[in-house]
Amino acid sequence: MHDMMPLMTRATEQTSALVRAVRQDQLGLPTPCADFDVKALIGHLEWVAEMLEPTALRGERVEQGPYAGDFPDRAERALASWSRPESWEGVSPAMGGMPMTALAHMYLIDLVVHGWDLARATGRKHEPDPEAVPRIRQFADQMMEMGRQRGVFGEPVPVADDAPPFDRLLGLLGRDPAWPH
Repeated sequence: MHDMMPLMTRATEQTSALVRAVRQDQLGLPTPCADFDVKALIGHLEWVAEMLEPTALRGERVEQGPYAGDFPDRAERALASWSRPESWEGVSPAMGGMPMTALAHMYLIDLVVHGWDLARATGRKHEPDPEAVPRIRQFADQMMEMGRQRGVFGEPVPVADDAPPFDRLLGLLGRDPAWPH
């Protein structure tokens, strides 16, 4: 098993707890991720988890379906599929030959950053795993240009040099740590 698994597991647990706490009347709230309201954000997370499972098993790419309200279950299945050592080897044909470890990092980014988005939108606290932040930062630094070209990361938001590391990471990825204003 890869050293990313504990980070992925903790991020999944944190984000699942946030998703479970969302009330029906909060589904239409805006989020710091301008493309998504709360419901669409959870739907995106469902797709990320659903896509990760067959990817680990070298299956086909899954297209995003409608919101189903079952993110925690999908995320648990995704983690189970990545608990196999062979899941970490080689590249993913379904994801254009991307290295499997890169896909795991993308999952971690999605769960940590969208977990923060969800927490902000619903008025909850979110403290990401302190071990995940530098790991995400290192990966993001390597993938930033391609991520921006593909619309995965937004344009950077200015953040003070002495801001906490997670706030600086959010700014780098195009999030305003002070959202909402």
